[in-house]
Amino acid sequence: MHKLVSVAFLVFISWSTLAVSSPSGVPCYQSIFSFGDSFADTGNNPVVFKWYSIFDPVTRPPYGTSFFGRHTGRNGDGRLIIDFIAENLGLPYVPPNLAHNGSFRRGANFAVGAATAVDAGFFHKRGIPSATSKFPLNTSLGVQLEWFESMKPSLCRTAQECKKLFGRSLFFVGEFGVNDYHMSFQQRTVQEVRSFVPDVVATISKAIERLITMHGARSLVVPGVIPSGCSPPILTRFADASPPSAYDSRTGCLKAYNELGLHHNSLLQAELAKLQAKHRNARIIYADFFGPIMDMVESPHKFGFEQDVLTVCCGGAGRYRLNSTVPCGDAAATTCPDPSARLYWDGVHLTEAANRHVANIWLGSITSATRVSSSKCAKGPYRPTSFIAANKIKHLERLG
Repeated sequence: MHKLVSVAFLVFISWSTLAVSSPSGVPCYQSIFSFGDSFADTGNNPVVFKWYSIFDPVTRPPYGTSFFGRHTGRNGDGRLIIDFIAENLGLPYVPPNLAHNGSFRRGANFAVGAATAVDAGFFHKRGIPSATSKFPLNTSLGVQLEWFESMKPSLCRTAQECKKLFGRSLFFVGEFGVNDYHMSFQQRTVQEVRSFVPDVVATISKAIERLITMHGARSLVVPGVIPSGCSPPILTRFADASPPSAYDSRTGCLKAYNELGLHHNSLLQAELAKLQAKHRNARIIYADFFGPIMDMVESPHKFGFEQDVLTVCCGGAGRYRLNSTVPCGDAAATTCPDPSARLYWDGVHLTEAANRHVANIWLGSITSATRVSSSKCAKGPYRPTSFIAANKIKHLERLG
């Protein structure tokens, strides 16, 4: 038996103007700034892949067709988690910083598909994922922060303007960690990769501190990692090397890879609690990514998914309908009749239907911690003296 006990920590907050509000005192946000990987990337991926002369399948159908009617650079059939959150907060979709020519005053998305938390050099000097691979690309969390800092002068001209803008913004720091670990699995055992977790968590922590102390961020959402042992690419890659005892008999997921995710999330939450105690004028909200996916894996019918929940919607012939030589977007790939009946879209990425469920969970965490209500947002200062918000995440117990 192993457990993920998500820390339900209290956030003691006192501030003068962290968000705009309605006359009733309910705060809302004026913008979203996002850092992350393909789970959050709204269109930077094709630009970056072109820099490195790497083919990007998300620039082909059927990507984006469930909602947008065409590909948008998103890794999915439609909207991502951040899209649903923006909608629910009454904000526009967060534009990708590398593929948008308009204003970024309402937010910017610096996330890039395949991005890692730790800088690319950490992996390349260790031959991860291979000595000849271009991955990971130079798009780590640190690089994305540099992009944000380069954009900052165009967003606000004075310290007071910046304080006002970023104090009324919602920052997403992640998801980060999945690419750090999945790339490492190609050259290292799970036990060896486990030793990388403190480096990944420390990198995320330093980024949060930088956003708070240097840029005045006051509301930050920090997602944990997914259950990699239930991810079709991991299941496919390690199928032949995994004995029956390596699988969870109830879910078909690889236990050791899920346990690494639990370890990451535990260390991350402990670090967030330390940061929250240090920065009492900020709200640091942990977003559970692991739990909602496990809920969908364990009870697919509850969410309208088919029973073979680990099978992807779009791909080629093979186990879990995943084929490395026939990716989604390839002319030979096929797409399931109803993407809304599937958890996984093209491998590690989720369908729009699954993203919607995760977004609802995260929105619950955001609103319970900040009392945000998009339907009542209006201009005006928000000046409560103090309040206590508990980010209560469901305690998950996973039997091995």
